[in-house]
Formats: sequence, C-alpha cells, structure tokens
Amino acid sequence: MADVLTRRARLLGPHMTTFYREPVHLARGEGTYLWDTDGRKYLDCYNNVPHVGHCHPRVVEAIATQAATLNTHTRYVHDGILEYGEALTAKFDHDLDSMVMVCSGSEANDVALRMAQAMTGKTGVITTDNTYHGNTAAVSQLNTSKVPIGGFQDHVKRAPAPDNMMPPGGTREGQAKAFAEGVKTAIAELEANGHGVSALIVCPYFANEGFPTLEEGFLDDAIALVRAAGGIIIADEVQPGFGRIGSHWWGHQKLNFAPDIVTLGKPMANGHPVAAVITRPEILTAFQEGFKYFNTFGGNPVSAAAAMAVLNVIEDENLVENAKDVGAYAVGLLKELQTRYDVIADVRGSGLFFGAELWRDGKPATALCDAMVEEMRNRGVLLHTEGRFDNTLKIRPPCAFGRADADLLAETLDAAFGAVA
Repeated sequence: MADVLTRRARLLGPHMTTFYREPVHLARGEGTYLWDTDGRKYLDCYNNVPHVGHCHPRVVEAIATQAATLNTHTRYVHDGILEYGEALTAKFDHDLDSMVMVCSGSEANDVALRMAQAMTGKTGVITTDNTYHGNTAAVSQLNTSKVPIGGFQDHVKRAPAPDNMMPPGGTREGQAKAFAEGVKTAIAELEANGHGVSALIVCPYFANEGFPTLEEGFLDDAIALVRAAGGIIIADEVQPGFGRIGSHWWGHQKLNFAPDIVTLGKPMANGHPVAAVITRPEILTAFQEGFKYFNTFGGNPVSAAAAMAVLNVIEDENLVENAKDVGAYAVGLLKELQTRYDVIADVRGSGLFFGAELWRDGKPATALCDAMVEEMRNRGVLLHTEGRFDNTLKIRPPCAFGRADADLLAETLDAAFGAVA
C-alpha cells in the first residue's frame, strides 16, 4: 500500500484526496459490496454512483455490446440518444422535455448557469451558504468549502441553509421564512451591484447542507421572490435523483416545486461518466443561440446505452419502491440506536439517503463523527460525513440495498458506537 500511495501522490498530486486514514485499495465490486486487494469484503453504504448496484450485469452488457458496435459523437445522428432522451424526459413534468447530455455533474451545472444567463440576460446567482455544485471555474464560485483564487466574485450571493439542529430563524417551522428573507436580501444586493438575478440553484434535498428534514412547500416563498425578480430555478438532482429518496423520482417533486432546469449526474449510468441538463425547449434554444457549445463525449452511443440500461433496471427491479421500503426500515433501526446512545442527536432521511447527526456536550461532535467513520471502515462498512460541521453520518448506498444490508449496517454501528462513543 505504501508504494501505491507514493506513486499516487507523484502522479495525481500530493493533495489528491482519499477516504479514511488507511485508504481502501479496491479490487472489485458487486451489488452492495466491495472487495479490496486483500480480499476483504465491505458493505458499501456511501457510493451513489453505482445506483443500481456495483457492476450490474445489464449495465455491463449494454456498455460492452454498444462499444463493440459503434461509438462516436452527437454530430452524427444516432437513435440511442433520442430513445434515451425520450424515456428520461418522460419522467419529468412542467414541460421539461429537452436536454443536453454531458459527462459530469459539474459540466451540467456549468451549462445550467449559462442557460439561465441566456434566458434572463442577467448574471447574478443565488445559492445557499453551505453548498457544493461541482468543480468548473463557474460552479466553484458557488461552493463554500474553499475560497477560489482571487476570492468569491460578487455575482454570487448566498442565503442561510436550512438545518435541523441549528435552523435559521431559530426554529424548524420558521426556517422557510428565514431562507426566503435571505433570498430577498441576495436579490437586493444583486440588483444593486448591476448583476440582476439569473437563477436560484439548489439541491432540492439540500444534500451537502446535511439533508435537513423539510416539508413540501419549503421553497415556495423563495421561488416566488426569484421569479418576481426575473430569475429562473435550477434544481441540482445529482444526489437525490433517480428515485433515491424513495417517495419520488426527483427531489423537487418531494418539495413540490417546478424547476426551469434540472441537472443530473453521478448515478445516471452507474459509473459510466454521464450527466445531463433537462429543461424546457425555449430555454435550450436561448442557450444554443447565446453560446457556442458542443460536448464531444456527451450523449455518445455507449453513454446513452449505459444510461438507458440504468433507467430500465430501476423500473424492472422496482428500485424506487425498494429505496422507500428499505430506507424507512433503516431509519427505524437508527432510531432504536438513538435510544441507547445520547450522542445521536437526530436521525433523518428519505429513502436510501439517511443518516444520524452527532452532538456532545451541546456542540457538534465532529471528531466523534470522524472516529465513527474510521471505526466503521475498520469493521467493514463504508460511509462518510456531511453537514456544516461534518458531524452527520451520511449513508447513501446503492439503491439495491436490502433489509439484510440495513441489519448489518445497524449491527456494525451499534458495535462502533460502543467502541468509540
């Protein structure tokens, strides 16, 4: 392992991140499990990229068959992207029936911001104060974890993110109003500095903010303010999309609002690099007229085949229903643990995106949360942290996760809390 890490640092850079103090050297995966190069087996409770399970045979076959037949770019006409696009957009309401296929969520959000500029003629963007939307130069301005070189630009303004334990406005019931007030302030600042409002961009599950428990209609007042200012709404569905939350296919459906643009990524093709921007025809047309854009690999025949296979597996294996059932079961198991460990301050989630927030002595228990992640890794279960203080255990497994997997997760959590809490 030491030699591998030395080579990795030399080739990929000394700050190329790894999970865990002792990184996991993976060799293969199947379903909800991973194996390292020593043959040790891990329950994967974190990776949402293999949405239908690691190395699903139908996805593997689709990729191999199409790769053996044809692969090129979308300046040539090919049926695969059209068949997939029609199947995918059929999952959306609100006239969202046009799309651009790209290779990553970062690209998708970058394109979405340009769509908003083209549609509105404005450049100001509003997001939350604890978010992440990708790695391009444009979307890195939205993120809060690291200040870009030269500092944050003044075309981006932030509203206070919702939070279960420390809600803006002082109460969970009042944080929708507090968020709307933050958006109102941001609008005024953007109009005063000449940028105006092109878009509000949010993950409708507020995943990186710590996936707080929010009721339908949470964003209604904020959205009304943005629309009144001439802006449009972008829903970043990279994490909650494709039925992960169990109750709905998309996070914006759970909060019951109508986005103008939806961005997709990670789970779209089970690990093959596929992402997309879904929007209305008039917005796509404005973008194409306002920007010269082409993506060599976006929507290629192999990518379209992989993505179509994922869509079909989700339907055929009832994975949305599975996410709802197993997610509720797993949350129930975590709530049982909460009765035994007072450091578990809050258990929450929807479908197969859930977790537990840890506090100790009236403060976020960041160090304990990190220790739990390491202890779970050492016991053969992979998960990670989330939230403003990284004090929430983030559990986001492949959607093939079953009740037996949830039992193993809960048993291992129990043992890990007993060891480190």
